[in-house]
Amino acid sequence: MSTATFRRGDRRISPVFIGIAAVMGVTGWAVWTDYAASLGLAVFLFVTSAWVVSLCLHEYAHARTALHSGDISIGAKGYLTLNPLAYTHALLSIVLPVVFVIMGGIGLPGGAVFIEHNRIRGRWRHSLISAAGPLTNVLFAVVCTAPFWLDALDGVPMGFRFALAFLALLQVSAAILNFLPVPGLDGYGVIEPWLPRGIRRQVEPLAPFGLILVFALLFVPALNDAFFGLVDSVLSGLGVSDPEVACGRDYYRFWEGENEFCALYIDR
Repeated sequence: MSTATFRRGDRRISPVFIGIAAVMGVTGWAVWTDYAASLGLAVFLFVTSAWVVSLCLHEYAHARTALHSGDISIGAKGYLTLNPLAYTHALLSIVLPVVFVIMGGIGLPGGAVFIEHNRIRGRWRHSLISAAGPLTNVLFAVVCTAPFWLDALDGVPMGFRFALAFLALLQVSAAILNFLPVPGLDGYGVIEPWLPRGIRRQVEPLAPFGLILVFALLFVPALNDAFFGLVDSVLSGLGVSDPEVACGRDYYRFWEGENEFCALYIDR
């Protein structure tokens, strides 16, 4: 059986994803034009919908790479439709990442397309499948920060600029977390095919707890400072300043009230 024998519906873009993308487009326009009654609410809806779109693309990248690597079961599972409801664990892939963004402004790695690894031959293919997801976050971060590092911010409204800066923070933090070589994260999936079989068997039971371990370690002040220091350094290298990220986060969390500094910044 070849990939050409899939039903057309296996690859048709889901109306759910189209709806989320439409929300992103409409609210992005509202932020750009300052049309909304509440800029904060518009930023919240724009960033949240854009974040969900990036999560869907992250999982799609895993699935599409697996398909071309030999797992032809991907299409029947609905992973090529970009429908977040088709994921093995929609809670882990979509709901928890959104909750963590709302609570703390950090890009939680999602994860839950079930890939039949026994269909795939070659260690490089296995590694590439794991790397495809976080590389999508990297690409998303590059796109979000393009106006900054291209010095093309003339005419970009400050509210939209703040929203892009905060969205870039989410993408960079998600990419870094995902690339950590911790069982259960994509970074470990990249190196796992190259490890001795004995080590893989010993580590396998730890996979469900890898993400929990990472976030527990982030509560350690020194590690938290080091992680966000790395994120800030990457954003700075891409031309995004700390005040822009901070104002993006403040407008996103509009229920906490308006930040006077950011309000003055946006009125300049």
